[in-house]
Amino acid sequence: MTNEILEAMKRRRSVRAYKPEQITAEQLDAVLEAGTFAASGMNMQPVKLVAIQDEPTRKILSRLNAQVMGTDADPFYGAPTFVAVFADKARSTYLEDGSLAIGNMMLAAYSIGLGSCWIHRAREVFSMPEGKELMKKWGIPENFAGIGHCALGYAADPLPPIKPRKPGMIIKPGE
Repeated sequence: MTNEILEAMKRRRSVRAYKPEQITAEQLDAVLEAGTFAASGMNMQPVKLVAIQDEPTRKILSRLNAQVMGTDADPFYGAPTFVAVFADKARSTYLEDGSLAIGNMMLAAYSIGLGSCWIHRAREVFSMPEGKELMKKWGIPENFAGIGHCALGYAADPLPPIKPRKPGMIIKPGE
């Protein structure tokens, strides 16, 4: 069985080199909307998405993320846009809920011709004083945790080929 969504799931790849050209407002809105339609525990929708496109904020987040990694390289691979994803820690499914939002955004990005990459270390970045200040500036409550970032932009290089799936990933008891 083949359909558009299944094909997008198979063909989407993490992009680790971006063109400097900014994505369009329509593309950003489509990706953000996809994030808001992610499944969440009991449909509580405990996720907040912060779209970052301005150079000063991108530099701050890149520096903080690199600091957590112990490097000075850009952890966002030069992406012109990234979305910081937060979720309410009062929900027992907050980590899963935020993760599903990032997954939806990455699939949506691929479907409209954008590259994307999940960038980790949001929990650490937004636990730092400078990260907490950004959260306050954006109106993100203190009980929200950083889940991850979704880097977005136009891929600088062709996507790599699909790698075969590892054997043993699927188990069907009784067959």
